[in-house]
Amino acid sequence: MWFAKSQEEVLRELNVNPATGLSSQEVQTRLEKYGANKLKGKPKKSLIALFFAQLKDMLIYVLIGAALITLFIGEYVDSIIILLVVVLNAVIGVFQEFKAEKAIEALQQMSTPKTLVRRNGEVVEISSEELVPGDIILIDAGRFIPADLRLIESANLQIEESALTGESVPTEKIAQETLKDPKTPLGDQVNMAFMSTLATYGRGEGVVVGTAMETEIGKIAKILDEEIDEMTPLQKRMEELGKVLGYLAIGICVLIFVISFFQKRDLFEMFMTAISLAVAAIPEGLPAIVAIVLALGVTRMSKINAIVKKLPAVETLGSVNIICSDKTGTLTQNQMTVVKYYTLNDLQEVPREGSGFNASLQEKDLMKTLVLCSDATYEHGQGTGDPTEIALVVLGDRFNLGKKTLNAEHKRVGEHPFDSDRKLMSTLNEEDRGYRVHTKGAIDNLLKISTTALVEGKVVPLTEEMKKEYLRMADEMSDAALRVLGAAYKDVDTMISPKEMEQDLTLLGMVGMIDPPRLEVKDSIRDAKLAGITPIMITGDHKNTAVAIAKELGIAESIEESMTGAEIDELSDAEFSERIGSLRVFARVSPEHKVKIVKAFKSHGNIVSMTGDGVNDAPSLKNADIGVAMGITGTDVSKGAADMILTDDNFTTIVHAIEEGRNIYNNIRKSVIFLLSCNLGEIIAIFFSVLFFWPVPLLATQLLWINLITDTLPAIALGVDPGDKEVMRQKPRDPKESFFAHGAGVRAIIGGVLIGTLTLVAFYVGLREYGYSLGSMAIPDDVLTYARTMAFVVLAASQLFYSLAMRSATKSIFTLGFFSNKYLIGAIIVGLLLQLTVISVPFLSSAFKLQMLSLRDWGIVLSLAVIPLILKEIYKTFLRRS
Repeated sequence: MWFAKSQEEVLRELNVNPATGLSSQEVQTRLEKYGANKLKGKPKKSLIALFFAQLKDMLIYVLIGAALITLFIGEYVDSIIILLVVVLNAVIGVFQEFKAEKAIEALQQMSTPKTLVRRNGEVVEISSEELVPGDIILIDAGRFIPADLRLIESANLQIEESALTGESVPTEKIAQETLKDPKTPLGDQVNMAFMSTLATYGRGEGVVVGTAMETEIGKIAKILDEEIDEMTPLQKRMEELGKVLGYLAIGICVLIFVISFFQKRDLFEMFMTAISLAVAAIPEGLPAIVAIVLALGVTRMSKINAIVKKLPAVETLGSVNIICSDKTGTLTQNQMTVVKYYTLNDLQEVPREGSGFNASLQEKDLMKTLVLCSDATYEHGQGTGDPTEIALVVLGDRFNLGKKTLNAEHKRVGEHPFDSDRKLMSTLNEEDRGYRVHTKGAIDNLLKISTTALVEGKVVPLTEEMKKEYLRMADEMSDAALRVLGAAYKDVDTMISPKEMEQDLTLLGMVGMIDPPRLEVKDSIRDAKLAGITPIMITGDHKNTAVAIAKELGIAESIEESMTGAEIDELSDAEFSERIGSLRVFARVSPEHKVKIVKAFKSHGNIVSMTGDGVNDAPSLKNADIGVAMGITGTDVSKGAADMILTDDNFTTIVHAIEEGRNIYNNIRKSVIFLLSCNLGEIIAIFFSVLFFWPVPLLATQLLWINLITDTLPAIALGVDPGDKEVMRQKPRDPKESFFAHGAGVRAIIGGVLIGTLTLVAFYVGLREYGYSLGSMAIPDDVLTYARTMAFVVLAASQLFYSLAMRSATKSIFTLGFFSNKYLIGAIIVGLLLQLTVISVPFLSSAFKLQMLSLRDWGIVLSLAVIPLILKEIYKTFLRRS
């Protein structure tokens, strides 16, 4: 606890003379002992490790088993095809994770901050990674603090610590303070400066007491090492589906053998048939298709400024119904802005946009004083210094009272710096005839040292009634969460001492400022609410300020919907969990509170997203179902903990990402239901032919062709179906909801039965043309080949046409737009051409045991193939009317 030790104790313990700093030799020794001043990241997985991680899936295990069995019985083509699917799926997963990590690394490739350090008696600028405990650091406005420091000197030093504490207002630092209470919170440790915070005002010196993982930021980073490896809803659905299909495949194989045994069929032939049914039962392309659809979704999301680190996180977004968002820099702009200014009996609002506004002479005097009595700068849209003073300079700039111009016209010749006791700052500036004192600070303190006031351009005595009116207006501004700052002046003939500056002043007025909300966030919050998502504000700021912002944004309606960290501590976990549903704002909270809030929401079955950019957000980002970090202002620690990173730091992007996540899940669901309908049709066609002792209408290689080529293209095209515009008018999907909810399972069965039945009908028609029936014995091979070709075409073409009907459960293809999914139309055309190719090209037809059909039979098979699509569209019409 360095803050509890005196400066002398700290310097003695670290064995350093602040006047000369460490020697080069001592630095090298300590560097070897403590290591580089850099936060440690988790070791990266190798490409091999990433590859094998993709294979940990029940469906993959079943496919590998099927490949080994087919290899054992000499069906090498089948084995190769199945293994190619497995490898393709793994490669896609590895590539996407690798690409996402590279994108994240690119975000983190920012230049290493430089640091002024005293070594060997000289001040030098070095990389912050080279710092060691005992180094003497020089601090000035605009520099990041490179390590944890015990301050040994400070002059009006203020440090913005929002990345660590959540406070948007800088903390005043006093090096001479020695804090005795060992439980002093970070925000109150005024004699310390912490890594990754920013000096905004004044100057100081400090001795390094902690580097890398031994800093306060490092301690938070250690929390993140605790792995929370919970599967996303999509992963759970796919694992369950894989198990069901795997058990189904095994069950079908056993059933076939039992039936074959009693039918006294050739056991080897029936083993091949069983393998065919197993192949039919398992949609081999499913894992690859889901990965491809997710990967394409991730690519689309990157175009809307959202980088997803892991594929399944895309789908998780679609289930989110709680967004816990940090206020500072996420919902607000993280920059103080003057929104109101007041002269006696005249309150004015600063226009939200534009510049060059008209103002009275008195109002210009007010702004002139505020600008000249500040040390901040603002040029070309960039400000340096204290955020409050930057806001004042920006205000002057918008009224054509630029800081640079005023400084040139009214040179500063004296000053009385700000301190926390007076809560005032004064400067003495040259005027045409003499000098003018400009003073700004707390309005109540200004009223004590002012004797007159400027009212409508005239100096009049400051009466008690006037003072009450000023205080009333200040209270009104404070209640609206505005930070109030007053201004006063006096003209003098000669230069005066700092003490004389703050006597007998003339009060000008005051301004109210706030860290304003992002302009686009209000609309995004409204959209989120319409989509059944509850936005929650979590901040380290004061309760009134937080609630005022929350009201403006539409997050909360009253202060009863808010709670502070201290109030959370008074409740047990059960009591807090009981109250969590009625709360929308959490103020003055610590990182531990944030984690507790996320867990309380999750305990009610909510899918929780946590949005933030500071180091203090990282633990809650990790504990949330999906953590969303800011790419520009976010710290490396928060990016490492998050599932998704916003490259534009825009809260609105989250709402777009949720919409994208919902559509991606819906598209995956379409693909899965489509594949299962098609494969069920294959199962029905083969199973019933075995059950009734008919010839098998399709061979294993023919099924593989249909599954891997004909199914895959339309399934992927469904996966990139244009998003439903009404998806954000629906409530978030229950993550426990099955793929087959809302009648999807029934529709899949009906579709499968239709496809399977029509395949058998086509097989029957093919046999009938040569005088044979399904029950005939000793059917010639050429007749079987012709009949199987007809079944083959119907099975493939009916699936291709049926994909059009799968785009929506209720809307017709004409309402959606027949050509609105050009990829799907292309997939159908390509699929039909592939079918024609494999039938008409001699060596392919020979390999797949197929032959060319007559023109009449092409008409029959295509007419049969379009029936499932027509019946589905008719059913939708009745559904819409009911």
